[in-house]
Amino acid sequence: MDGDNTGTIPTNLRLLLVIEEIAKAGVPVTPTDVNAALGLPKPTIHRLFATLEDEGFLQRDMDGRTYSPGPRLRTMAGGILSSLRIRTARQAILKRLSSEIGETCNIALPDRDAMIYLERVETEWPLRIQLPIGTRVPFYCTASGKMYLSSLTKTHLAKYLAATNLEARTPNTLTGADELMTEIASVRTQGYSIDREEFMRDMIALAVPILDTNDRLMATLAFHAPTQRFDIARALEYLPSMHAAAADLSRLVSEGDAG
Repeated sequence: MDGDNTGTIPTNLRLLLVIEEIAKAGVPVTPTDVNAALGLPKPTIHRLFATLEDEGFLQRDMDGRTYSPGPRLRTMAGGILSSLRIRTARQAILKRLSSEIGETCNIALPDRDAMIYLERVETEWPLRIQLPIGTRVPFYCTASGKMYLSSLTKTHLAKYLAATNLEARTPNTLTGADELMTEIASVRTQGYSIDREEFMRDMIALAVPILDTNDRLMATLAFHAPTQRFDIARALEYLPSMHAAAADLSRLVSEGDAG
């Protein structure tokens, strides 16, 4: 033991329980927030946070007080979602959806400053947009990214917009913080997000959330298509199918069901 007087949580479980509480929170947290559930001595919880930060599992946020998952923890989470049994069933869901829509479908995970493509199934059309697994795309001008931004609190969204260079990728890119705030509010209300040629010219996209067991956004499901084959109205016709596939993907992770 490390000399603490709690005696309630074994020393070798403490780091794991801290990580578990951070995952449950789903938002940046302080050591005090986490310790409300664990009840460890104050020096111990701060030491555990310092260890996790030093090793890259946590990173301190811009306010200097709160912490978010660091690169090693995000990589670990992605690895869990990519386990072979889960991936086999996930691919089946994506293939079914891609076959129905006739376009490329993908799953993306939020990272610190971008969405990362975790999985994709390509359309068979010769004309298609190449965004392979591992591609990082901005939050503010993509359907998946805006879907993720809609899951943030207004305070954290405002901090993100204030710290981000809202570069115009196309003439349609929203580059004003106020107009993006309005757009994200709409996404939050409607439960889906649209890319209206904001990231790439002549490409639209539709995204919906993949939720965890606490109904928080875990990842996004999206499809993108060239404007010569799809317009927004046609894309929205597939919204029920998108939500159904997202629900299947949510169950896949929460229940460990490999189909």
